[in-house]
Amino acid sequence: MTEERPRGPARGAGGKPPSPVADHARLGEWLRTHTFHHSQFADVEKLVEEKQRQGLKISLCLPTLNEEATIGKEIMVFKSELMARHPLLDEIAVIDSGSKDKTREVARSFGADVYAASDILPEEGFRKGKGENLWKALYQLRGDIIVYADTDIKNIHARFVYGTVAPLLLNPEIMYVKAFYNRPLTLTKGVRVADGGGRVTEILIRPLFSLFFPELTAVIQPLSGEYAGRRSVLERIPFPVGYGVETSHLIDIVGVFGLGALAQTDLEQRVHRNQTLQSLGRMSFAILHTFLARCEDLGVIRGLPPLNTIIRQFQTRKNVYKEVNSEITEEERPPMITLPAYQKKFGREP
Repeated sequence: MTEERPRGPARGAGGKPPSPVADHARLGEWLRTHTFHHSQFADVEKLVEEKQRQGLKISLCLPTLNEEATIGKEIMVFKSELMARHPLLDEIAVIDSGSKDKTREVARSFGADVYAASDILPEEGFRKGKGENLWKALYQLRGDIIVYADTDIKNIHARFVYGTVAPLLLNPEIMYVKAFYNRPLTLTKGVRVADGGGRVTEILIRPLFSLFFPELTAVIQPLSGEYAGRRSVLERIPFPVGYGVETSHLIDIVGVFGLGALAQTDLEQRVHRNQTLQSLGRMSFAILHTFLARCEDLGVIRGLPPLNTIIRQFQTRKNVYKEVNSEITEEERPPMITLPAYQKKFGREP
């Protein structure tokens, strides 16, 4: 068992809870100056030149769990376009949560570095979840900029990486870049709704941000799985091990560095596997745990009771109601820079 470590400066850093009133003029200016379109960065060779001029390394992390159907094509596209044709990426690494299919074998066959999350920092133990993979990637990968991309994307394109990396290379004040896009929703019998994706964002996250963190309402896709950040920032914030990681990142980074440190890039469209409503309910439950913890730490909400860890759902079929209970605990990893092993490997000071 490892010793308990402080969560670091991100939770409540900056010292003041956010204003409950949005500064609409300021948000409008941010949208104008910090929102980009991927076509602005289509000349990837210019990005390579800027990366080399600054002496930076860029790493791509692909977190996986049972993604054998799509992981090979993603690696092939990123490796051919952003390593062979344009050397923008210095490494492509799959961080796997324990896939039961052939995800790891397929990834290796296409030339990615493949790691089991449980094998990275074994002294810290292993928690199953996307946020765990992203956190451990900070230790495993070498880049000054870390890019994350989900691994269930069916219309994969190099823009899913260079679109989020480019603002970091071109503006030293930007520290973290989120992707946004149109997300079609595929219904039963293959019927596709042109703009029905992002259900958790619109039903849960956008209302919560509007109520408690109005500065973040300018972020178009707060839960997008494609984003890039500077190591110097990512190493100093905590990582929830599960679905709360994206929400937590936004609250912490804007809380510490201000809205100007954040940017977003339009990638036009993302086609992926749509989850069931029950799965989205469990995701929302986990995100809400993280969100409420952040609110309490910042003093936005006070005196919360202990939060229940069981979500109760029902499956209904022919007048039979089957209760489905799931236990979801949103643990949190401390800022990576607080780990002695990380400090030693990268020569960083806490």
